[in-house]
Amino acid sequence: MVPRWCRSDQLARRAVDKLGTRQAEQSTSWALGGPAFPQHLALVLASFGERVVVLAAVAFLGAVAAIAVVEQRGDSATPATFASAVAPSGWNHAFAGSRGAVGDAQRTSCGEILTSRSLGVTHPVLPCGAKLVLRNGDAEILTEVIDNTLVQPGRQIEVTERLAHMLHLEGTEEIEWRFAADENG
Repeated sequence: MVPRWCRSDQLARRAVDKLGTRQAEQSTSWALGGPAFPQHLALVLASFGERVVVLAAVAFLGAVAAIAVVEQRGDSATPATFASAVAPSGWNHAFAGSRGAVGDAQRTSCGEILTSRSLGVTHPVLPCGAKLVLRNGDAEILTEVIDNTLVQPGRQIEVTERLAHMLHLEGTEEIEWRFAADENG
């Protein structure tokens, strides 16, 4: 295969032989990279065509993949939701302690305003409002997640001061917790 620059020169020589010098310069200026049609633009147009072909192939493959996914799901498939998930049973262990005295108008990351009468749990992962049962010895209390930002390091759960008193927590201790189950289970 002859390189592109060779073909341009051969074309120009043939034009000079047939048309004469002046007419050949006008008719072949695009092939020689003259002002009418620069050579670098010819390279860009060639790569543009290649890009279009590649993009069309990628779009086609994407469409085939999307159709395959839709067909695989079928008509009877229903999306899973968190509401339909069964809460794990059994007791978990965690290091817990009181988050301390409540400041004036202290607001949690869940939007709760803490008071000295608040009963709740701080857990960094569980969602706000998750219902939990905490157990320490004979004390077993139903509560909920009211904050996601732990106050002191080294704890997995923090409880309000009132809840710590009800659970007989002193400092940081290992307690048991589980998700609260409804009346049916």
